[in-house]
Amino acid sequence: MLPTAEPQEIGYCPHKLQQACDLLETWTRQDQLPAAGLAVGRHGRLAVMQISGRQRPDPDSAPLTSEAVFLVASVTKPVTCAGVMMLIDRGEILLSDRVSRFLPEFAAHGKEKVTLRHLMTHTSGLPDMLPDNDQLRSQHQGLAEFVRRTCELELRFPAGHEVSYQSMGIAILSEVVQRVSGQPCRDFLQQHLFEPLGMRDTVLGAPASWYEGPEPKIGRVAHVRQTAEVEQTDWHWNTDYWWTFGAPWGGLLTTPADLSLFMQMMLNQGQLNGVRILSPAAVGAMTSNQLCQMPHVPELDRRCKPWGLGWRLNWPAHSENFGDLLSPSTYGHWGITGTVAWADPRNNSFLVLLTTQPQEPEGRLLAQISNLVASALR
Repeated sequence: MLPTAEPQEIGYCPHKLQQACDLLETWTRQDQLPAAGLAVGRHGRLAVMQISGRQRPDPDSAPLTSEAVFLVASVTKPVTCAGVMMLIDRGEILLSDRVSRFLPEFAAHGKEKVTLRHLMTHTSGLPDMLPDNDQLRSQHQGLAEFVRRTCELELRFPAGHEVSYQSMGIAILSEVVQRVSGQPCRDFLQQHLFEPLGMRDTVLGAPASWYEGPEPKIGRVAHVRQTAEVEQTDWHWNTDYWWTFGAPWGGLLTTPADLSLFMQMMLNQGQLNGVRILSPAAVGAMTSNQLCQMPHVPELDRRCKPWGLGWRLNWPAHSENFGDLLSPSTYGHWGITGTVAWADPRNNSFLVLLTTQPQEPEGRLLAQISNLVASALR
């Protein structure tokens, strides 16, 4: 875990941060959020680390433990993209490489011009989810089948001509990592990202060891609130199938403390505690507006809805998830399970807020906390 500091020591207003903590406590007590974990840091130290709420959405559920693990959903995407950037740092692949260079079968049905850059910026023309996503999950299909089905798709628009959020592009990126590195993406990230950073409670898909022992680690996973209908299935967010699947677009299991290490690594230009994960050049590419290099993307998207490589940049005039007060240099991501993480290089600060209450598309509660934290900077 990052070292801690009193808020005023690193330029935060203690009263404002306490307001954010108190608000989360109120929301969990009133059941607006079943559970929440908040980490706020600056200059490499933590000013806030708070866990609130219950292990499960049920009113009589046990309180969340201090070591609670959260399913962060699409906050997974920039983590997977960091794995791709490691291979770029090694000189093994290029952003402009066509996907078919590594997955020849991907070129089917007019996809031969899609590049790795397109996949990382949501400009590939692939859909967010497969048309038969629910059916595949109900069959407990693994990642290989999702990749195979994605390779069979036709594009919704020519690559590089529009911006449309696409989880299946991240699925294909994970397959590129596997074919280039020789390791499944989950193993590559474990060996080259999570373990070097000391992210001891982070996995892309729970391994067998998380189910072993008298107090298995899988029991620390906070359950996401879902509809009664979804809870009747055996493939929803709170099932062993999804916890072990390791979806590279949304299956990361982690803690606020662990994810803070990743965010601080990004703020430190790719290194933490003497361990180099990414080059400063790779971090710069990930956190700069890649849409500027795509002349066919609508001008409004390039200017008002910029994307880096895996990271959403701060969108002007949008309150959703990030709130209203972050600097233009901020980058981050959000997740459908009620999660958000952002880093602001201008202030060398970050926020990690993990909840178990789905809030998309607007993420209003996340944005309120984000505003309180941003307003606490001095």
